[in-house]
Amino acid sequence: MGEFEIKPVETRREVEQFILFPWKIYARDPYWVPPLISERKIFFDPNRNPFFKHAEVQLFLALRGKEVVGTISAHINYNHNDFHGEKAGFFGFFECVEDFGVAQALLDTACRWVAERGMEVIRGPMNFSTNEECGLLVEGFDSRPVVMMTYNPRYYVDFIERAGFVKAMDLYAYIIQAEDLKNNAENLPEKVFKAAEAALSRPQIRIRNLNMRDFDREVERGWKVYNSAWSKNWGFVPLTREEFRHMAYGLKTFLDPELVFVAEIDGEPVGISVTLPDVNIPLHRMNGRLFPLGWLKFLWYRRKIDTARFFMMGVVEQYRNLGIDAVFYLETAKALLRKGYTRCEMSWILENNYMMNRIIQRLGGRVYKVYRIYEKALA
Repeated sequence: MGEFEIKPVETRREVEQFILFPWKIYARDPYWVPPLISERKIFFDPNRNPFFKHAEVQLFLALRGKEVVGTISAHINYNHNDFHGEKAGFFGFFECVEDFGVAQALLDTACRWVAERGMEVIRGPMNFSTNEECGLLVEGFDSRPVVMMTYNPRYYVDFIERAGFVKAMDLYAYIIQAEDLKNNAENLPEKVFKAAEAALSRPQIRIRNLNMRDFDREVERGWKVYNSAWSKNWGFVPLTREEFRHMAYGLKTFLDPELVFVAEIDGEPVGISVTLPDVNIPLHRMNGRLFPLGWLKFLWYRRKIDTARFFMMGVVEQYRNLGIDAVFYLETAKALLRKGYTRCEMSWILENNYMMNRIIQRLGGRVYKVYRIYEKALA
């Protein structure tokens, strides 16, 4: 299909080319949701995204003449390596025309870049870590992704595997009807609800909604719970205070405080549950732009949001036997029904998180999309 070159991104114009290239890949795809261009510019700006303070990142373009035919990022997250005691690099933002030669060159470039910096393994796709969008869609191409979940053409699976990458971990996305969630949550094993009732009868335990008027301090409370409750999950990377604030304020516009719950014991946060309205429904109509008509489209189509994503739920380890998680499920289901939602995606769940998978299946969830993290050993 012609000669091409792989070029590191060095200028502002090349960053913009990198950001806009997916519009070429997905021009006729009815399920792709364009990201907000303004948000992507902030995301790739080292002065505005705190991820860059503990990571090395290099973006690459594949060019055939002046035409962009592929993109990839190569990066090293030093906080990940310090936390897990390994030498791992990552690739992300892999997009490519249907040409394996271009795909292999992009992936080889990312491998070489991280290997030159002493890394022993490369994993991906990570955009940029498990705290953001990650994983390649390998099953479930027949519907649109929900908020903060990835999407890609089918041929990416073949290209990445032909380039020598193997599965490291699968991530499951479950779909469940809101009515089923409520009914099945009420029918969880009696011992779960007895524990929850016993816990909630104690005056020192309180479960409440997010207080938007105290958002700064709510973010601080959430950060402490997040880094404790998820610390033993595969691939988890603790977020710095600045990173967590950056993520929280990025979501603030879309948060519904009635879908966010905080568990406290003696006034100290011990658990959080966050469900997000699926803003991909209006974003799908905006073509990545807020102006001049993007906000009007967002406000119009926001009324049509009938799906939510159960985004995160965690309880600090020493308090997990109190039934707080059961209360989170039940209160979330009640709120979804009260507010008119009909469906909820529960994602993503590690394939080896057997307890959580069993609970979601018992709640009536079924796996309808599978995402995969790949890895490759580096010589």
